[in-house]
Amino acid sequence: MRKNLLLVGLSSCIMAAPFVGMASPATELKVVSTKMAAEPKDLIGRWDITIDREGKPAPSWLEVKLSGNRTLVGYFVGISGSARPVAKVNFDNGKFSFSIPPQWERGNQDLVLEGEVTATGIQGTIVNPEGRKYNFTGVKAPWLKRTAATAWGKPIELFNGKDLSGWKALGENQWEVKNGILTSARSGANLVTEQKFTDFKLHVEFKYQKGSNSGVYLRGRYEVQIEDNPKEEHPSAHLFSGVYGFLTPSEIAALGPDQWQSYDITLIGRMVTVVVNGKTVINNQEIPGITGGALDSNEGDPGPIYIQGDHGPIEYRKIVITPAK
Repeated sequence: MRKNLLLVGLSSCIMAAPFVGMASPATELKVVSTKMAAEPKDLIGRWDITIDREGKPAPSWLEVKLSGNRTLVGYFVGISGSARPVAKVNFDNGKFSFSIPPQWERGNQDLVLEGEVTATGIQGTIVNPEGRKYNFTGVKAPWLKRTAATAWGKPIELFNGKDLSGWKALGENQWEVKNGILTSARSGANLVTEQKFTDFKLHVEFKYQKGSNSGVYLRGRYEVQIEDNPKEEHPSAHLFSGVYGFLTPSEIAALGPDQWQSYDITLIGRMVTVVVNGKTVINNQEIPGITGGALDSNEGDPGPIYIQGDHGPIEYRKIVITPAK
């Protein structure tokens, strides 16, 4: 009964209140909502990041995990280099931060990332080891999970053995075709297909000189490493046939420098299989995110095949892709 009396009294007060500057006596009740700060669980997951690098977009990637019951840890991929562990991600009132030592960047100070969780993703700033500060935004990375069996189309010769038709150099071009061989005699520009692809089977034949280095980027985002590593060396995600910084091959199945070798790579969603010179070294494993040197971080989009020409002399003689229908 007391509640009813209070409600009637409140109603009377509202109806009796003057309405200044209003043509209608109708009462407008405004509800004020309190925005709740994001919680640590909102940061957990994989993030495709775009850095505003002096007006030009540059790709990056972050994964945040829960270690135990209260500590956030992670992995981070910068504009270049490979995935680096983050020992601790600090989180307080919707904002997060971490620092990691420099890798391939110039400068000696730690890379420092500070950000916040927003309604649409994450945003913040990155200070690189040279002390330069950039803004970034990030969105949750897509799962890329395929639910139906893959049907394959017809093979496409990406390199015609005659010229650079269908390719473009990212910078001043040093690539040329000699006797049917696609050749980069020195470090220079990377080479990218004009066509873009989603899921595919890719056959690549290549030859490197002693001490040289190259790589094949799938969708322009995931590098399968080509490097002069002896087969006796312990396999690593950074060495021959590894998905750079993420996936380690079962062995170094290389034939060595000045030998024609082959990769047969199948990419379906995030799942990749790498066959080296007829031997399977990575079998249907998930690629977590982009690798350093990626063209962009838009993982849900189709992308080109891109071959690395900025790490030393390299030759390719056959590049054939069979796209999914």
